[in-house]
Amino acid sequence: MDITAAVQRLYDTYPFPPEPLLDEPPPGYNWRWHWQAAYSFCTGRKPAQDKVRILDAGCGTGVGTEYLCHLNPQAQITAIDLSAKALSVAQTRCQKSGATNVQFHHLSLVDVDQLAGEFELINCVGVLHHLSDPIAGIQALAKKLAPGGLMHIFVYGELGRWEIKLMQEAIALIQGEQRGDYTDGVQVGRQIFAALPDNNRLKLREQQRWSLENQRDECFADMYVHPREVDYTIDSLFELIAASGLEFVGFSNPQTWQLERLLAKAPALVQRAHQLTEPQRYRLIELLDPEAIAHYEFFLTRPPLPRFDWSVDNVLVNAIPEVHPCLEGWPSQHLFNYNYEIVQLSEVEFAFLQACDGRRSVAELLAETGLDLGNLRSLLHQHLLLLTPA
Repeated sequence: MDITAAVQRLYDTYPFPPEPLLDEPPPGYNWRWHWQAAYSFCTGRKPAQDKVRILDAGCGTGVGTEYLCHLNPQAQITAIDLSAKALSVAQTRCQKSGATNVQFHHLSLVDVDQLAGEFELINCVGVLHHLSDPIAGIQALAKKLAPGGLMHIFVYGELGRWEIKLMQEAIALIQGEQRGDYTDGVQVGRQIFAALPDNNRLKLREQQRWSLENQRDECFADMYVHPREVDYTIDSLFELIAASGLEFVGFSNPQTWQLERLLAKAPALVQRAHQLTEPQRYRLIELLDPEAIAHYEFFLTRPPLPRFDWSVDNVLVNAIPEVHPCLEGWPSQHLFNYNYEIVQLSEVEFAFLQACDGRRSVAELLAETGLDLGNLRSLLHQHLLLLTPA
């Protein structure tokens, strides 16, 4: 089977994702697609410039592309995809919402070397695991990443998709020679789920985790009748990362990878686990909580990438603070942070954030508002601030 042609045919049949087209910018944000927020997350500081080049590698129908454009108005966005039909939807989407800082190319990810220049941020979400050779894909992208740039990747996890893999195989068995007829595959899959007993594990997992989005045939097809899917474990994931030649910065959902959330009642075990290597600790977490790891999302970089440590008081107080750009409900004492978690600010914390004007130092604002360094570090830890070194 020609995997590339089969994948292209799937997305020409079911352009994905099937989000509605809007006549205005999309609601909310994904901080991973905001250059300032992503750079600050990875380095601890606000980037020196916003006029960067961003590549959306495998843009599909342009849902992520649209956010990249509106969240980074000074950036030059390039979007590529294998499916001409999905790419057409992406172009229409961006035109309707006024996202003009983007160029589209009908191009396979492995042919990305045909694009000129390098990119400070590469976004590759849900693509590598559908390639015939994911290692060749990530290596092709790595060559286009500028020194000090960031690459954000999303790939599937094996343990959290166990039931999905079983259903994929079941559908394929029933389809037989009709496998590759994606419309038939969707119909077969829906018939199987309808027929299964209510206490069936595959049916329960679908109902509990995926059924809302899978009401749409495009989502159901992407999940259950895809012609190519490579699922990873921590071990195979770090083999993929090593093959890229890039440096692992960290997972962009770090809360999931905190061992304490699973073993807080056994601090002695946590202490012993911290003697493990970083990949071994991650492997332990996915073994203990497999249902939570249906995917991996993480940042890579091409060194050198500066890292800023704000633990030294005199370094911190001389920095210039700004309010984080990804907050919902600001200005208010009650808001959602960058991960859409509820935050309740004290009056003095609220006053400090309101005073952040991008010009005055932390020391000046502490003196003006009465906030102490401990609470300031709490604001920083919650990603409510961006800092620029003096």
